[in-house]
Amino acid sequence: MAIIKLILTIAITFLFLFQTGLSVVDNFDQSQSISDGTTLISKEGSFELGFFSPGNSTNRYVGIWYKNIPVKTVVWVANRCSPINDSSGLLTINSTGNLVLLYQNKSVVWSTNSSEQAMKPIVQLLDSGNLVLRDEEDGNSETYLWQSFDYPSDTMMPGMKLGWDLRTGLKRRVSAWRNWDDPCPGDFTAGVEYDPLRHTFPDVYILQGTSKYFRTGPWNGIHFTGTPEQRPNPLYSYDFVYNDDEVYYIYNLENESVITRLVMNQTTSQRDRLTWNDEDKAWKFYSTSPRDNCD
Repeated sequence: MAIIKLILTIAITFLFLFQTGLSVVDNFDQSQSISDGTTLISKEGSFELGFFSPGNSTNRYVGIWYKNIPVKTVVWVANRCSPINDSSGLLTINSTGNLVLLYQNKSVVWSTNSSEQAMKPIVQLLDSGNLVLRDEEDGNSETYLWQSFDYPSDTMMPGMKLGWDLRTGLKRRVSAWRNWDDPCPGDFTAGVEYDPLRHTFPDVYILQGTSKYFRTGPWNGIHFTGTPEQRPNPLYSYDFVYNDDEVYYIYNLENESVITRLVMNQTTSQRDRLTWNDEDKAWKFYSTSPRDNCD
């Protein structure tokens, strides 16, 4: 009798989770999918992936946001310029092993377009906020066929690379939302400027449209020469990697309990570093750049 009650309890629990759209896993395979109203939650509960509508818009997008703070803050959007106008969206893995977003179960709105095909593809949301596509048959769980960190939106997260993969030609840059209701890229972007043919010293730039709005100056091994105010701090460490394979800027947290992000703000034309203040339940400005734009 006790066993029957236990089985019924488990069945009712899973039925409740299914009906209410709650997530109990951080990954899914080709036999599963994410529909509008259901979500993925990273293993430690740091991030959540699902469908959302920004600002006053009724359009639906697939995005990633912080799970453990009360202010919904989206850090990545899949279909930035291809919104869905109803709740028919479905995120699934297709026959070629790519992650695809379908509209009304037939039209492909967005896809990872990975050229590598997995034997057993699986999509996983990591506690870094990185959404990854990998082969479950691969013994190395950190070998990714595709990852959202390679295609950032307006936010640079800890552990994310800003810059070039010279082996593949991949160029990672962040771009502001067009406005609060529209995550499609505006004209305010940041990335790494580098000319591999001329072997120039790379630096980080901010563009407004096609005009160079701000540049950091070359990296001297400690900081960028144009930003002498950048100093080691207790919040995060930063580095600039420059070799034959990659050229990128990266930062990592010194204290894992701190929640911080770099975000491009189209309205103010600023790149803001924000930290979460749990006491005030609000984002606080830690730093802003540029202080002065380019001449």
